[in-house]
Amino acid sequence: MNYVIAPPAVSAVPVDGTDSLFPVHRIYCVGRNYAEHAREMGHDPNREAPFFFSKPADAIVANGASIPYPMATRDLHHEIELVVAIGKGGANIAAARALDHVWGYAVGIDLTRRDLQGEAKKAGRPWDSGKGFDRAAPCTAIRPASVIGHPSTGRIWLAIDGTVKQDSDISKLIWSVPEIIEHLSGLWELQPGDLIYSGTPEGVGAIPRGARVTGGVDGVGEIAVRIG
Repeated sequence: MNYVIAPPAVSAVPVDGTDSLFPVHRIYCVGRNYAEHAREMGHDPNREAPFFFSKPADAIVANGASIPYPMATRDLHHEIELVVAIGKGGANIAAARALDHVWGYAVGIDLTRRDLQGEAKKAGRPWDSGKGFDRAAPCTAIRPASVIGHPSTGRIWLAIDGTVKQDSDISKLIWSVPEIIEHLSGLWELQPGDLIYSGTPEGVGAIPRGARVTGGVDGVGEIAVRIG
């Protein structure tokens, strides 16, 4: 087939311990999925139905990268997250069988232009400019579930230049991974290659220019990027 312009490269994430790549189809993110983060953002942490937003697949950034400070913001924030990699697609997936669709797990950072997100919220507009910008989704290599199982507990943390800012446990997710998949697959038919950023705990905040951002999830991996 002849394309009138060169097709874009496939966005992909390495598979831990191999030379294989996991191709990324879509990136879904869960909003306010830890109670203390909901409170710090001024919202009621009661167990309302989860909501989702997206980032483009090519927002993926490899672990260890240096990321230019994003355009059009003076308030770039960090949000550390457990990332779920979908290996088998489906729609209306029941929570009881949701983990059968998970290929593996990684650690990601949901970079957020908080000032642009705040302006969009006030105006009742979509969050795309605050969440879906270039290089907004750093991610570690994926560890297969066949190797590490399906983690439901474990420390999740993030530090700026060595000072810990976020420190919690993935057991505190309001909606568990199987429940997230059940809800998400009722809105979109999930496809192999989809990534789900499962939500961030409390302690989000601004990243200074030039800062080294590190973080991790016990049993899954650790991430390190430099901003600016």
